[in-house]
Amino acid sequence: MVAGIAGPPGLLSAATRSTITPATKVVPVLRADPRSGQMVRTMLISPRVVESRVVASQAVFADPQAALLETGSAILGSSEVRNLVADAAKSYDVSAALVESVIQVESNFNPHAVSPKGAQGLMQLMPSTARRFGVKNSFDPKQNIEGGVRYLKFLRETFGDDRLAVAAYNAGEGAVQKYGNVPPYPETMDYVAKVGKKYGQARRAEISKRAAQPKVDNAPKPPEYRRLAQYVDAEGKVYLSSQ
Repeated sequence: MVAGIAGPPGLLSAATRSTITPATKVVPVLRADPRSGQMVRTMLISPRVVESRVVASQAVFADPQAALLETGSAILGSSEVRNLVADAAKSYDVSAALVESVIQVESNFNPHAVSPKGAQGLMQLMPSTARRFGVKNSFDPKQNIEGGVRYLKFLRETFGDDRLAVAAYNAGEGAVQKYGNVPPYPETMDYVAKVGKKYGQARRAEISKRAAQPKVDNAPKPPEYRRLAQYVDAEGKVYLSSQ
């Protein structure tokens, strides 16, 4: 939706200002008035799409069945990394699919990745976070993943919600505590939406894989008994024998 509002940027009406959220883009444009021929400043307001993507991702974090609504391929990573993720996720009771989703968005499985802000390795740990969770070498995949998983577990226990944990992983715990929700930062909103989408894809793949596996009947089978035969001899005695 695009709206045109005449007037300088600082003179937006109260009603208009109330509709502008931190995720809204406001662009001043100069154009000629068709009646007077004078140049008029117009404000173009366009809501960013990341907000709707975050809303859609809420269902993915909240309900495993929502993953069935997601489309796309499963997350891909080297078998070594996936094994490390599986081990760490099991040790700290964190979803392996969630961990892989974070890794893909953070570094795209590059153990040597370094962000402009100084985050390092697969899970893009800041040096202070690495020290906090006992990581001595952030470029060592095993240490990096274990430290990142421990941090995710801490955030999940702190906020009791995977979506907020992911938001805090990007924006910091203080930002989530301040707003009581996903902080209204475009970068964080986009980050949560991306991780939510990958998470949905991964869980969809898991559900499909389980559905394709043959069902195993683990119910105990009744014991098998040998059949008994009965016969009577010439003296009238009854005998039983197993077959």
